[in-house]
Amino acid sequence: MKQLETSNAGPVWHFFSQICAIPHPSKHEQQLSLWIQHWAREKGLAVDEDATGNLKISKPATAGMENRAGVVMQAHLDMVPQKNSDSTHDFVTDPIRPYIDGEWVTADGTTLGADNGIGMASALAILDSDDVPHGPLEVLLTIDEEAGMTGAFNLQPGWFNGKILINTDSEQNGEVYMGCAGGVDANFNLPIEREVASGQMAAMKFELRGLKGGHSGCDIHLGRGTANQLMAQLLRHIGQQHTLQVSNFSGGSLRNAIAREADCELWVFATEQDEIQVKAEAFFSQHQQLLSVKEPTMSLAVSRVSSDTVPLSQTSSQQLINLLCALPHGVVRMSDSIEGVVETSTNLGVVRTEADTVSVQCLIRSLNDTGRQQIAEQHAAIAELSGASVSFDGAYPGWEPDTNSIAMTTVRETYQALFGKLPNIMVIHAGLECGLFKAAYPDWDMVSIGPTIRFPHSPDEKVEIASVDDYWTLLKGVLAAIPAA
Repeated sequence: MKQLETSNAGPVWHFFSQICAIPHPSKHEQQLSLWIQHWAREKGLAVDEDATGNLKISKPATAGMENRAGVVMQAHLDMVPQKNSDSTHDFVTDPIRPYIDGEWVTADGTTLGADNGIGMASALAILDSDDVPHGPLEVLLTIDEEAGMTGAFNLQPGWFNGKILINTDSEQNGEVYMGCAGGVDANFNLPIEREVASGQMAAMKFELRGLKGGHSGCDIHLGRGTANQLMAQLLRHIGQQHTLQVSNFSGGSLRNAIAREADCELWVFATEQDEIQVKAEAFFSQHQQLLSVKEPTMSLAVSRVSSDTVPLSQTSSQQLINLLCALPHGVVRMSDSIEGVVETSTNLGVVRTEADTVSVQCLIRSLNDTGRQQIAEQHAAIAELSGASVSFDGAYPGWEPDTNSIAMTTVRETYQALFGKLPNIMVIHAGLECGLFKAAYPDWDMVSIGPTIRFPHSPDEKVEIASVDDYWTLLKGVLAAIPAA
């Protein structure tokens, strides 16, 4: 990674390397926050932390730029903690291990944290610079964006003076975002009854691995499989001809990541194990062919295990399987007004089996509140039919595009001047914090830019080196071009 620090975007890579060295998964950002506060004070910058844990770092305008409109650069402190099943990485204590892989930077078996570590690093690089012209500058670093947008929800009005906000959380070079989806979490609880299996029954285990997963907003339109639903469909297929009792179902790890893995332990009649294994493998083979382009590395392991877990009753098992099969997953509707943009989607993210309940977490996204509410009502109806309860938490609004945005005009014109072409002006289906910021700062003029990041929220996450160079060039150009207040 050291060789990247001599490139045009060297200051960004310098700070990104330091960010990677400090564990900062969602809910555990304090160590990184303290390091940034100490660094900023050593630089003589004004630093403030609010009661939620958000940071504000202020830097005066460079000479001759004092009359420019104040800018707030914004990134989030946390990263998504996802790792391969064979990784022993502890996100709370272990540093991320980035490395160069051809034209990309990726990590060793874990998420990289380029989302939003590159944006955060670029903000620190601007604060550190002596040769980047800018007007009055404030940097906002929020907490817990990936796990609930806690920092954005609790941003206090009157804390910032800037009028233009540059969000650094976009993930495609050459695209400039002026709007995003809102969302809401759907949390299911299915009461279950356990019943000792017949003495003629024995335990088996299905392990689904190797799916790509990904960001439940940015990647939801790619048609990838979700391990939770594939496992449920497999169980339903087996259960149509064989008696089974589920003892444990576990899949996915985050409500905003497409589930890559799922495990299920179940009890079946011992005399039918061979037949069930053949049918399970045949069912999986059919879906493997169906998803061969999207999921070339998916695999199913079927084994016979020794278990002392009391399984769910046949009735509870069937209720669980039906619930997971009935819940929608993927794109629900494409936008009519913005070609190629997902309007509404839902992600069947996490399934966990407890002693007397099964919990299921879904994340519903939509560009409009009507679409979000429509899918929430569908989830509520499925819960009622299946005997589960559902609560909806953490609703956040979308960011409605402003066609008269000075920030957008500045970015567009700067991009064209620097690269000889116009950027794509986009609305992103992911949930940026910008929509929530409008509650505290309704007059903020906002825009979102960033480098090219592939497969965020998965261990395949990588950032394109050349795009970081372009992003850094654009960011410096935009700051210099901000008009007078």
